[in-house]
Amino acid sequence: MRYEVSGEQFETVNVLAENRMIDGENTLRVVKGPEKLMRFDENTYARLKDLTFHNGIIEVKMLSRLLPDAPDFARGFIGIAFRISPDDSEFESFYIRPTNAMTDDPVRRAHGCQYFSYPGYTFSYFREYGIDGYEAPMNCGLDKWIKLKAVIHDDTAAFYLNDSKTPVLTVSGMKHGADAKGSVGFFVDIGTEAFFKDLVITQEESK
Repeated sequence: MRYEVSGEQFETVNVLAENRMIDGENTLRVVKGPEKLMRFDENTYARLKDLTFHNGIIEVKMLSRLLPDAPDFARGFIGIAFRISPDDSEFESFYIRPTNAMTDDPVRRAHGCQYFSYPGYTFSYFREYGIDGYEAPMNCGLDKWIKLKAVIHDDTAAFYLNDSKTPVLTVSGMKHGADAKGSVGFFVDIGTEAFFKDLVITQEESK
C-alpha cells in the first residue's frame, strides 16, 4: 500500500515535521525537536497513525542534509523505525550515516549504516561491548535521493539500498523478537534535515 507523506498522516515523536516541495514533489521534512536534541538513538521519528506492522516490506525514498548548526559529529543520520509500540517505548530501527560514505577514513566508512533497538541497544552499546553484526559500510552520500527497502520477517531484517540485489545489512535475532508489532516511522537524528517520499508498505499475510 502506498501512503501519502502528508503531515496529517503522521504523529510526531520528539521531532518537528512539515510538508515541503522538492523538485515539484511533495515530501515530508523531519528534524529533531528540542526534547532529545543531543541524544543519540532515541525515539525521534514521525510515525504513521493507525498502522500495525509485523512482517512485510517497507520501501521509502529519503534524502539527508546537514542543518546549518549541525555539530561536527553529525553524519546526516536518516532512516526508519518499525514495529513501534503504541506508547513509543519500544521499536526497531535502521539508519544510514551518509557523511561516512564520503570520507577516506576506513573506520568511519565501516560505520556506514546501523541497526539499533530501543531502548538500550544503541550503537554505543554494541561498540562498547564489541558486538559485531549491526553496522556495515555503504556508499550513499548527502543530498541525494536514496531508496531504502527493508524486508522484515519474524526476528530477521534485511536492508537494501538503491535497488541493490544484495542487502547492505542483514540482522538476525532482532532484540524485540519475532512477535513484535507496531507502527512505521521516519527516523532522524542529530544535525539532520531529513526528507521522505514514496512510502510503500506491503504487509505479509498472517498464516
